[in-house]
Amino acid sequence: MMDSSRITIFDTTLRDGEQSPGCSMNVREKARLARQLDCLGVDVIEAGFPISSEGDFAAVEAVAAAVPRPIIAALARAARHDIERAAQALHAAVRPRIHVFLATSDIHLQHKLRISRRQCLELARDSVRLARTLVSDVEFSPEDATRTHPEFLFEVLEAVIEAGVTTVNIPDTVGFTVPAEFARLIGAIRERVRGIDQVTISAHCHNDLGMAVANSLAAIAAGARQVECTINGIGERAGNASLEEIVMALHVRADQYPYQSGIVTSQLYPTSQMLEEITGIAVQPNKAIIGRNAFAHEAGIHQDGMLKNPLTYEIMTPQSVGVPDSKLVLGKHSGRHALSLRCEQLGYRFERRELDEIYRHFVIMADRIKHVHDHHLLELIRDTYGETHRVSPGQTERAAAAAAGAEHRGLAFPAGVPAEFSAASLPTTPQPEQQEDYLWGV
Repeated sequence: MMDSSRITIFDTTLRDGEQSPGCSMNVREKARLARQLDCLGVDVIEAGFPISSEGDFAAVEAVAAAVPRPIIAALARAARHDIERAAQALHAAVRPRIHVFLATSDIHLQHKLRISRRQCLELARDSVRLARTLVSDVEFSPEDATRTHPEFLFEVLEAVIEAGVTTVNIPDTVGFTVPAEFARLIGAIRERVRGIDQVTISAHCHNDLGMAVANSLAAIAAGARQVECTINGIGERAGNASLEEIVMALHVRADQYPYQSGIVTSQLYPTSQMLEEITGIAVQPNKAIIGRNAFAHEAGIHQDGMLKNPLTYEIMTPQSVGVPDSKLVLGKHSGRHALSLRCEQLGYRFERRELDEIYRHFVIMADRIKHVHDHHLLELIRDTYGETHRVSPGQTERAAAAAAGAEHRGLAFPAGVPAEFSAASLPTTPQPEQQEDYLWGV
């Protein structure tokens, strides 16, 4: 019996993700990323579209041979040659799946395919029947499902279920739907389609309105038990639902989404970094979960809270997604608490009045250059006080305790200088001299 709380993670980075401009991958790169996706724990890897090119055929073959654990899916149009070619590419797969798709919306039927609804229905049914003679696991996607007339969509789904499909995927192909609407559609499919309880309902959402992840989560809540997504959210146009965002939403908000996946979350960041390396497409800095700013803090009020307890401003640990540590970035919004800590990490200690002087110069500098790096801060300190406030070699006991505290808290500045002191050596309750940190970043 299927576990109703288990969500199947269908990764289409190698297929739909690769269709993102600039993200094409060769056979070797696809096989390498597929092995990492296996380490990540995805359930299904959609390896490519074999009919599209000899390279894609070879890539599906290579992935099928390289990773025996997950299901390996190959995409095919609702056409005999496509389906047979997909089966050929999957010959080495331990768990092969043919993923058949056919547009069902009137706009696609009339302007792209130029066929009737009846022809569409027959083609969908016959294609699934053919695929089932070649593999035991067949998925069907009614392309542009969210713009398909619901009654016709239900009719198509019933036809492919009767033909032997094992997964019905509901694609929001053009990123048109919104969460409440998509949830209603999934709910209606569960209520109205005969035989739907015998197959898995999947969701495949695009991000044209920025709601791919929200729509995917809405589908899960409404009864979908597979989600199709990509690493870093890459894909056609504005991209696909982001795998890392869906998985961590399930992980962090289990109170709202009481479902599990097989994803090894500590592999999320390494997988993201590998994809960035292979494609050369940088992740936006503020990308949730794996962007370089996702665990970086500049505002003084945030830094002050982080130094006292990271839970004040982080809802997950960076280590839980494979990020080495949080970062405190010195900028014009930083406060004295973080500045004092960084000065100590660089080997200088100041009394309150002296720190005030450093801080005044620091704010002027930060306003001009945006991010203050270690060499800027060292120059400022030496210009103001020379070497008079260097920590003496004999002050090692506090340094050792502080270093242990830094490791425990997982906090770092991004300059690459090893921490000698940390928040463990600073007061853990607000002190009068720290209150100015609360003026920043409110």
